[in-house]
Amino acid sequence: MDHFLQSPPWGALQRDLGRTVHERSGPGWRFLAVEESNPAGTLLYAPYGPIATSLVAFDAALAALTDLARRCGAVFVRIEPVDAGFPVDDAPRVLRARGLRPAPANQQPELTWLVDLDRDFKAVLADMKPVNRNLYRNIHKKGVTFRSSQDPAEIAVLLTFLHLTAARNGFTPQSDGYLTQVARSLMPAGAATLFIAELDGAPIAAALAYDSADTRTYAHAALDDAHRKLSAGIPLLVTLMADARDKGLTQVDLWGIAPADQPDHTWAGFTAFKKSFGGREVGYPGTWDLPVRKLRYRGYRAARTGAQSARRGIRVARTLPARLRGALRR
Repeated sequence: MDHFLQSPPWGALQRDLGRTVHERSGPGWRFLAVEESNPAGTLLYAPYGPIATSLVAFDAALAALTDLARRCGAVFVRIEPVDAGFPVDDAPRVLRARGLRPAPANQQPELTWLVDLDRDFKAVLADMKPVNRNLYRNIHKKGVTFRSSQDPAEIAVLLTFLHLTAARNGFTPQSDGYLTQVARSLMPAGAATLFIAELDGAPIAAALAYDSADTRTYAHAALDDAHRKLSAGIPLLVTLMADARDKGLTQVDLWGIAPADQPDHTWAGFTAFKKSFGGREVGYPGTWDLPVRKLRYRGYRAARTGAQSARRGIRVARTLPARLRGALRR
C-alpha cells in the first residue's frame, strides 16, 4: 500500500504549513519525516513510514533516520512501519530487537478499513448493505446529484458542514486554517478531491479525499442536518469510491476504526458506518519510538509516566468519600 502520508504531496503540504520536512530514499526504501517538538525536545516523525521492501531495506531506512535525527539534534525518531518488509504479526519482535519501544500513544490509527476496487464495481456494490446500494442507485429520484471539485475555494462547503456537525455532536474539528491550506496545497495538484452532494443545486453534504498512487483515503466528511433524512452521505461515499475506481486506484481507505471487542469505543458509530460498505479490517504495528539521545528520552518517558500516574490518582481520589479525600490531603 502506497500511503498518502508518505507521499510527496503530503510533504509539500507540511512545508506549506511551515514545517521542516525530510525526504530520503535508497535501494528498496524511502521515508518522509517531519520535524516536530514535544516536552522531550525535537523529534523526527515518519507518519505510516518508513516504506521498505525487505527487512534489509528497513534496516537501511532506520539507519538513515537515526543519522538524520543526530544531525537535526532530535531526541528520538517516531515511526509507524505499515509497509516495511516484515509481517505485522512480527512487528513487536522485529522492532524491539532494533531498540524501538511502543510510543506512549498511537498517533495514527492502528486499525483501518479498506475496500478493494480492483474488480467490477458491481462486486463492490454487492458487498455493501442493501440500503447503501439502494440509496446510491435511487437517490437521484429525490433530486440529489453529486459532483467533484478541485477548486480550493469550495472547501468552504465542507467547513460549513463540519461546524454544524461539531456543534451537534460536541467535538472539535480540525481548524479552518488547516483545512484551507490542505485545499490550497493539494487540490490544484490533483492530490485531493472534494465531493459534494446537492439537492436542487444547493450543497447538502461534502467529503474530502486524498489520493496516493494506488489508494484513495476518505479523510473528512459532514452533512447538513436539515437534510439528514436523505442520508446523502452514504451515496456520496459510494460516488467517491466509484470515481476512485474509474481513475485506476485499487482501494479506498476509510480510515481508522474501533477494535471489535470495544463496543463503547468513541469510534464505534463511525466504525459501523464504514463496515456497511463492505471491505476488510487491516491492522498496523502502531507507533514506535527509537531513542537517539537515550538519557533525555528516558527522562521524557519517566516524566510522562509520573504525570499520568498523578492524573490517575486524582481521578481515584475524586471517587472516594469526602472523609477519605480529606485524609489524603493531610
